[in-house]
Amino acid sequence: MAEQPVDKKSTYKKLGARHKARRRAVDLLFEAEARDVDVADLLSERAELAVRDQQVAPVHAYTHTLVEGVADDLDRVDGTIEGYLKDWELSRLPAVDRAILRIAVWELFHANDVPPVVAVDEAVELAKELSTDDSPAFINGVLGQVVLVAPQVRAAAAATRRPEAPE
Repeated sequence: MAEQPVDKKSTYKKLGARHKARRRAVDLLFEAEARDVDVADLLSERAELAVRDQQVAPVHAYTHTLVEGVADDLDRVDGTIEGYLKDWELSRLPAVDRAILRIAVWELFHANDVPPVVAVDEAVELAKELSTDDSPAFINGVLGQVVLVAPQVRAAAAATRRPEAPE
């Protein structure tokens, strides 16, 4: 039996809200870098535009979480990615791959409700949709190494978090 061709548009429509939020976060990170503007400002601009213009899709809450999280922890996220690049520099990667890796690493370190396998699978899927033919395997390889240290990073973050004051 022959394989049916994949219709990316219909596949995209079937994907969940979190996938769409991740894709929008990649778009925002990519655009901010390309335009050399602050990603938090761009995010605010898009959220305000969605309120004023019904033609513009609202910015999903998880998109906000991802973009703000990456922006707040960019040095550690980029340092982690650079630590696992073999014979590459972060600045030489395609910009879309940088955005995808940044989101996935942030999720691996901070999104306690996202299983590591989901963060990696989503990144690979985004690379298939948005980047070069070589990018999914490359991103999977880098994230496969980051997954190994993510539990220690999460544990360290939890240990240094201040306990909430009782009400």
